[in-house]
Amino acid sequence: MDFSQFSGVLLFLFIFSAGFWLLIFALTVIVPIWLFGSWIDRFKENKEKKELLKQAAK
Repeated sequence: MDFSQFSGVLLFLFIFSAGFWLLIFALTVIVPIWLFGSWIDRFKENKEKKELLKQAAK
């Protein structure tokens, strides 16, 4: 195996490994933060709706 083939294999392994670790990072960090943030927003909206309904009932 000459240097060009060796460097091509190394480049492929680096790109594949970088993609794999970015996917793992996205699944373990970004997706839970996104889901938790949307859950908090929905909770705040429901709380505001309840307060408006209480004010309208008075």
